[in-house]
Amino acid sequence: MELSHQRLRRLLAPIHDRGLAFARSVCRSRDDGDDLFQEALVRALDKLPSLREDQAFRGWLYRIIINLHRNRTRRAFWRRFLPLGGDEAADDRATDENVGAVERARIALATLGPEQREAIVLHDIEGWRVEEIAELEGLSVSAVKSRLSRGRERLRDIYTRRFGIHDHTTSLVRGETP
Repeated sequence: MELSHQRLRRLLAPIHDRGLAFARSVCRSRDDGDDLFQEALVRALDKLPSLREDQAFRGWLYRIIINLHRNRTRRAFWRRFLPLGGDEAADDRATDENVGAVERARIALATLGPEQREAIVLHDIEGWRVEEIAELEGLSVSAVKSRLSRGRERLRDIYTRRFGIHDHTTSLVRGETP
């Protein structure tokens, strides 16, 4: 029986260079792309038993890369506005030019109901997967997705009506991936 790391090596060999180039292309720097690709390989090795058909590997790996990149982007976006845990580096980011943005984010999050706020904070700030949130709260995956969708829509509305921000690139939430 083939071990997971052997299977990964076999499946990765023909597409390694293209996958690495893809990861680098979605990141701002070559180093970030290399890190993203390495993280994707670790995730792929962990999840490899769930891959049923070897022919689907390329698309499956690319989906992992995309999801990891989106999660990194989402966390980076939120960390600019919401320094958590009192660490000094985060507090430094919350000075001068983005103090107003931090306050708007806190006000906007405070207007959400507890269920939507928990889902948004766990998923978009803390980086939890939808399945992890569902398990934690004893909900279905679709219920968590619904809370996330409704919470984001409400945040968009708050940013538009209360703060007059119509450019979603500077708002708290931008589409599905803040």
